[in-house]
Amino acid sequence: MIRFFARFLVALVAAATVMTGSLAMAQDQVVAKVNGKSITEGDMRLADAEIGNELGTLPPDQRRRVLLEYLIENQLFAEAAEGEKLASGAQFDERMQYWRRRALRDSYFERSVKSSVDDREARKLYDQQVSGIKPEEEVRARHILVDGEDKAREVYEKIAHGEDFSKMAKEHSKDPGSKDDGGDLGYFAKGQMVPEFETAAFKLKKGDVSMPVQTKFGWHLIKIEDRRARGAPPFEQVKERILASLVHRKAQEVAAGLAKRPNSSTSTPRSRSRSTARTP
Repeated sequence: MIRFFARFLVALVAAATVMTGSLAMAQDQVVAKVNGKSITEGDMRLADAEIGNELGTLPPDQRRRVLLEYLIENQLFAEAAEGEKLASGAQFDERMQYWRRRALRDSYFERSVKSSVDDREARKLYDQQVSGIKPEEEVRARHILVDGEDKAREVYEKIAHGEDFSKMAKEHSKDPGSKDDGGDLGYFAKGQMVPEFETAAFKLKKGDVSMPVQTKFGWHLIKIEDRRARGAPPFEQVKERILASLVHRKAQEVAAGLAKRPNSSTSTPRSRSRSTARTP
């Protein structure tokens, strides 16, 4: 509702909007005007830093629209607040001090922390970690789950005489999660299935079908569709997570160094605990 109101009001006051294709344009490039006040690419960048994580994986064009609406709403509310003389008083001053400290922190963080971490450092850490990882064996299996051993043996005999495993799974399996996919469980490694199922599955060769296997869920027939060795994920797939980890580590190091400066001190007032025990 707020976003609709913002769009309507901006149109009413003839806000001039210029949509562009990238957040990386010149910082002073005007993307919109609200009541004569400019919203720039620099504002878009700051808004993205503030709420970008909440936008997930929105397509770039949609992401820009959301950021622009957010900035337009901010401007409208700010103007309304100024009109009502809310830009003064102890509470307002306290908020201004808080946001000033935060802006200073962000500037220092960008210069002293993020700028010191790059792809080369991430790649180095990746290579160190990968060198110690052994490929993990995985199997891709289908299964048919039934209630009793007799039923399991009956279905097994049909498969042994040429019936298609996937077809039998669709007709007989009690597992709602895989039945419609012909019993397909996808790939899994050791430790992901109940022990009895896992032991039987990893003993089978590609194309083999197990005899009935009992678990706490019932009786299973298992067919192995494929076996593979899963190595480490590609660097590009995990680069952002590694960079985030390095930034976090660097931030802790910088914060610890700042706390140890001769002119630095931190104190936390201790809360006094009240005793409710009565003296006799």
